[in-house]
Amino acid sequence: MRRLRVFQSLWAMQPHDAGGEVLPLDRVCGMVAEAGFHGLAIDLGAADVATAHAVRPHLEREGLVPLIVAFPRSVEGLRETLRMARDFGSPYVNVIGQVFPLTVEGAIPVIRRWIEMSWQEDMPVQFETHRNCITNDLFSTLSLLDAVPEMRLAGDFSHYIVDREFKLPLADWERRLLDRCIARCDSFQGRVASRQQIQLPLAFPQHAKWVALFERLWRDGFADWASRNETGDLVFLCELGPPEYAMTDASGREMSDRWQEALWLKGMAERIWAEVSESAMS
Repeated sequence: MRRLRVFQSLWAMQPHDAGGEVLPLDRVCGMVAEAGFHGLAIDLGAADVATAHAVRPHLEREGLVPLIVAFPRSVEGLRETLRMARDFGSPYVNVIGQVFPLTVEGAIPVIRRWIEMSWQEDMPVQFETHRNCITNDLFSTLSLLDAVPEMRLAGDFSHYIVDREFKLPLADWERRLLDRCIARCDSFQGRVASRQQIQLPLAFPQHAKWVALFERLWRDGFADWASRNETGDLVFLCELGPPEYAMTDASGREMSDRWQEALWLKGMAERIWAEVSESAMS
């Protein structure tokens, strides 16, 4: 049986609103569970291991699944995070590797070692398509995918839309590059970007064309994943970050409600999944 599982990000809840209020961890978990999310991503780049352990009992009480996001600063540094993730019950570790050689040739052995480590620790890894890490650039990531066939991705296309400054409409060759990533994605992340901004307020009418682009990418990504997997869980992580990811006005106040936008993205992902599943059965 194939299932969609939508997660919310702890980073996106700290603070969770334009007023800057930082909610206690028990309330965060209660809100996330009440909204119907399957789990909560614990971003070890924005929070420390102590926070991960502090939030754990609240996750367990609310029946939420933890998803560990790792930022290893050395090759061997990933191992302890893999062990922690296995203990927490994370379905996989989302790797945003802070070891990034200047060349693809230099990055290949790093990726291979991390994959080997994941096998040794019995904890799957997915490499997030993310700036300022080993998958910083779309072109170099595609070269890594060619060189390391077992490399799997967590697709956050907001980073590559900004990275390459793609303009609309995408050229056919540009879309084919993203499709090559989609074919290796085992999860997807919810954020809408433009060629200049990493995170757009979703309801602004001038952003509708970018929302439509990401909806197409997620739809094609869900369909591609379903074509490769007869069973299993597809994770969609809503990850709308606080400032300076979130756009702000002259006073520093956020221009949209990220919590409501996360719920909107959750509903969109569930609708897309239902449509993809219905199409697959017809």
